[in-house]
Amino acid sequence: MLETNNERRREQRLRYHWPVWFAEDFNDTLSQGQMVDITSTAAAFTCRMDEHYPCVGQHLTARFSVPRLQPEEAFDMANFTRSGRIYRIDDINQFCRRVVMQFVSPLPFKPGEQTESEPEAQEKLEAAAV
Repeated sequence: MLETNNERRREQRLRYHWPVWFAEDFNDTLSQGQMVDITSTAAAFTCRMDEHYPCVGQHLTARFSVPRLQPEEAFDMANFTRSGRIYRIDDINQFCRRVVMQFVSPLPFKPGEQTESEPEAQEKLEAAAV
């Protein structure tokens, strides 16, 4: 029997909840969202539905931090600003949307493919959030 693999992801995602700020033009008012997950080439975040709400195809610039796992069970937050294009928006409810943004230039590392397994990384992130 031939098995098919419908997995299209090229890279493991890092799931975490941390603030993200975004705007079409960073000289304008910044909107705040919450990161859901990230790869080196794209990020998904939630945001409220308001007058600064992005739309599919729109160019955005986002500022966010990503956990960088370190030896000795520690991690640091690496800060990034990335421009990109919105390629999907999912409704969560009438007030909140999930926005998926593809970066113009990738991050210098793969956040979900750091040295530890995802459960170990998740435990550290949860402990740090307390």
